[in-house]
Parts: sequence; C-alpha cells; structure tokens
Amino acid sequence: MFFRMIRGALTRQRGKMLMIALTIALGASLATAMLNVMLDVGDKVNQELKTYGANITVVPKAASVLNNLYEVEGGETTEGAYLREDELGNIKTIFWAFNIVDFSPFIDTEVSLPGGGTATMVGTWFNHYLSLPTGETLYTGVQNLRTWWDIEEGQWLDEVADGADTCMVGAALAKANGIHAGDVIRVNGRYADANLRVVGVYDSGDDADEQIYAPMEIVQELSNTDGYLTSIEVSAITTPDNELAIKAAKDPKSLSVSQYETWYCTAYVSSICYQIQEVITDSVASPVRKVADSEGAILEKTELLMVLITILALVGSGLGISNLVTASVMERSNEIGLLKAIGAPDRSITAVVLTEIVLTGIAGAVVGYFVGFGFAQIIGHSVFGSSIEMKAMVIPLVGVLVVVVTLLGSIPAVRTLLRLDPTVVLHGR
Repeated sequence: MFFRMIRGALTRQRGKMLMIALTIALGASLATAMLNVMLDVGDKVNQELKTYGANITVVPKAASVLNNLYEVEGGETTEGAYLREDELGNIKTIFWAFNIVDFSPFIDTEVSLPGGGTATMVGTWFNHYLSLPTGETLYTGVQNLRTWWDIEEGQWLDEVADGADTCMVGAALAKANGIHAGDVIRVNGRYADANLRVVGVYDSGDDADEQIYAPMEIVQELSNTDGYLTSIEVSAITTPDNELAIKAAKDPKSLSVSQYETWYCTAYVSSICYQIQEVITDSVASPVRKVADSEGAILEKTELLMVLITILALVGSGLGISNLVTASVMERSNEIGLLKAIGAPDRSITAVVLTEIVLTGIAGAVVGYFVGFGFAQIIGHSVFGSSIEMKAMVIPLVGVLVVVVTLLGSIPAVRTLLRLDPTVVLHGR
C-alpha cells in the first residue's frame, strides 16, 4: 500500500516532481562542478603560477646570510662560495621529486665588451638535457623559468641546435651597444675570452635587460669555475603553509616524531627546501616568500570562492524545493485530509511525502552529477587548459548534501501537512 501511494503520487504529479528534480539537478550540478574543481584546483593553480618564475632559491651555505629558513627570502653570495654542478640531478631524487617542475643553475661573471664597457654575463641552462641518478632523463632550464621574457629579436637559445658559443643579450644592453640578433660579439673575461653569436635579444623588464645570458660552460670557462655554480632556482608545486609548516620551517628539531613525518611528507615549501638541502652539499634553500605567499593566498581565495558558490547553489535549490513541495502538499490537501480522517497517523503521511521527495531528489542528483562534471570540464579547459579529474569522494559528498538540502527544504511542507485539519479540508474550507 505504501509503495502504491508513492507510485500514484509520482504519476499524478509528474509535472511538479519534474520541477523538483530539475531544481535539485541544478543545485547538484553546480555543487559537483565546484567541488571537483576545488579538489583539483590546487595543482592547476600552482601550475599556472609556475609561469611566473621560481619559488625556491638555493645558494651556498658560506654565502648565505639567512637567519632561518622560513622568514628570510635569500642570501648574499660571496666570491669563492659555490655549489657543485654534478649534484644538480639530486634535486629530482628527493621525496617530492615529482613536485619539482623546473630548475636551473646560475653563475655570473663580469666581462668586457668591444666598445670598452662592461656587463654581467650569466651562465645557465636553457633547455638542458639531464640524466638523473634514477636513470630518468629530462629537459630543464631557464626557458621555463622566464616565460614572461619578450624575445624582441631572434629566438630562445637552443643548447642542442645552437651550440655552446652562443648567447642572449638583454634589450637595454643591446640598445646601448648596437647589438642585434645574429651578431658575433667578443667578450673578455677574467681568465679567458670568447666570441659569441647572439641568438636572441630579450626584454625582461628588470635588471636582466642589462645582462648577457650564455650556456653554463662558457661562463665557467671565463671565470675559471668549471663544475661550480653560485645559485639554483627551483620551481616547485607546493601546499599552502599552516601552523605546522611555520613551526617546522623555523626549527625542524622542535617537532615530535609524528609531526616531523607529517611535515616531511607534505609538500610545504619549507619541507621541499629542507629536502633539497639534504641532497645539495653545503647549501641553503629558501622560499621566495612573495611567490610562495601569493600561491597560498590565491589558492585559499579560489577554494573559498568555490565553497561559497556551492553553498549558494544549494541554498537556492533548498528554497526552490521548499516552495515546490509546499505547493504540492497544498494541492493534495484533500487526499491528505482523507488519509487523516480514516486514521492514518501523521508520521506515515509524512513518510510518504518525504519518500516521494527523496526519490525525486536522487533522480535529480544523478542527472545533476553528470551535468556538473561536464561543467567542471568546461571550467578546466577554459581556465586551466586541461581536464578536471573526477574525484571519487565528490559522489558521496554530493549525495549527502542533496539529501540534507532536500529534507531541510521539505520542512515547511511537513509543517503545513501536520497543521492540516481534515474536518476543514474535507468541507472545502
């Protein structure tokens, strides 16, 4: 009898139930889209922010003026303080190796130009092919760390195609000395000289506009520092800092064993810095605080926005459900009054109405989930240029939210149902 009543109500009020299902589907779709994007947005936002440069700097311990790892951004370098080039591959062997997006070494020296002026020449990797201790290989270098550079003439230096005797010149330096892409310039270093072909002229918008960038081995030869470098810039995907990360960054030894394991095995910028120091001899790795803090702030605000949209969507669905279910109960007032008149208890009538709404809600939630996942893909491709991963935990989460919102939205209707007087309703008053 119970199920016959439900089937009959669903059949007789198809239009009303369809509207309830669509209302729930709309809320479920927005909740699904926002939750999937929110749970996947961390890596997406971090990947986007990687285009704005490195968030970790590694310098020799002897050249560092850091007071502690967390609060100071970087250190000063002094002549004779170097890192070892042969240890660079170790960066990709740390626990969070897969979070290391790119890295590049740097070494600089003063050189004389043909016109009598001087300039700073920076040696680095551009698109360097690197064999790792793990047997893996990769291409890494400054080309991926300086994506905002505008190439005014020529192109990016290609270490494989262009060879070692090449360079790129900053726009300000090139303009002051009449240098153009394709020219060959002679630079005089402290220990050697070199003739370099200018592959490209770049506009960086900062002090690098007055510098020359060349392959690492050229600058090492000019400065007699073969096998050594002065700094490393690392771009890593990190997790926003919390109290544990702040405490650990100041003094990892102050942590308990369980706290240390949690910190070490979480991609905080401080834990990645700590692990880099473990594999690079006599080094100090420090976060570029402006970049690291911006990443955390942007991520938190983005996630907060997703949560607010989800809440507003569910509140809107709840209000719509409340109106529709109340209208449905009022339309069926004669039927409900008759049930009460023949002795049906309020809890049984309420159970029938709620079961109808919950079944309708489940149908709407199923449709809404798949529509919402489609919305998530549209957001992913339009904003981040990649798809959004389907998170399994979203399914039960959306299910619970839909049930809760449906039941809460049905409260006014239930109150109306309980107040119905069969005597008044059946007499048409």
